[in-house]
Order: sequence, then C-alpha cells, then structure tokens
Amino acid sequence: MKRIYCKIEKCLACRSCEIACALAHSEYETLVDTLRDQKGVKPRVHVQFVDEEGTLRKVRALAIQCRHCDEPLCAQACISGGIKKDEETGEIIVRLDKCVGCWSCIMVCPTGAISKNENMHQALKCDNCPDKEIPSCIVACPTHALIQEEYDSPQNHEN
Repeated sequence: MKRIYCKIEKCLACRSCEIACALAHSEYETLVDTLRDQKGVKPRVHVQFVDEEGTLRKVRALAIQCRHCDEPLCAQACISGGIKKDEETGEIIVRLDKCVGCWSCIMVCPTGAISKNENMHQALKCDNCPDKEIPSCIVACPTHALIQEEYDSPQNHEN
C-alpha cells in the first residue's frame, strides 16, 4: 500500500498541507466557506516541529500523517470498533459512525497522527484521500516535501 512521507529537509512549515486537507474533507468548495464552518472542519495532517539533535539548534518542521501501521495500536485500543484495518488495502480506517470519542487511539498512536474533532466528538486521521488519485496534501505542498510511495521498509524512509 502507498504511504505518505515527509522529506524533512524540504518542509517549510507553511501548513499548505493542513489547509488543503481541511478543504478536501469539508463539504464546501472554497477555503472561505470551509473556514466559516461552525462544525470545525479540521485537517488530518499536522505540521509539528522536531529537534533533530536534542539541542534546539536544528529544529525542523515535519508534516505528520497516519502511517497505516502493519499492526495498528489504535485499532487494538479502540473500545467501540471505530478503527479497523482494511485487510484488502492495509489502510487503517476510522468508522465515524462507531467512534465514541474515547481518545484511546490518540493515547497509543506512536506517531501522534490521530487528532480530536471535539465538535463532532470523533477521532480524525489521514485517509489518503480515497476519492483522489493524489492526496490533497501532496498536491498542495509547494516544496514537494510530501511524497506518496509504496511501503517496503522503514530503513528506506529515513529522510
């Protein structure tokens, strides 16, 4: 299955990926309408800052999305069956109709890729934009820091 990776050396923390993701998952066609939405449309990708050397001298930005883990702790921790692994595609799916907002998935996610939509009381995570050939975050990235590749081995994705 294809997974989204961030090339940390190219990420500028512009948050274009977050904006594109929020727009792609809203019911609106324009950014203005999406931002005015009272339900609180939220992105499923988040830009975070990481300290590469532990000294705060080399702080870089990194876009975080769900890694669609082979053995998803989030699905194991889900008390309601709201998160499951699609055995055919390998994707980890949040079934919003079953999510009770207990946030167990957030506590166990090793990458911090799951977030709260407190207005809807549901967990949110990257779904790889199933209705698009290329996920919206990748299309929106001005520096091409986000890429989508077939997963083969963690060693091949250190940068």
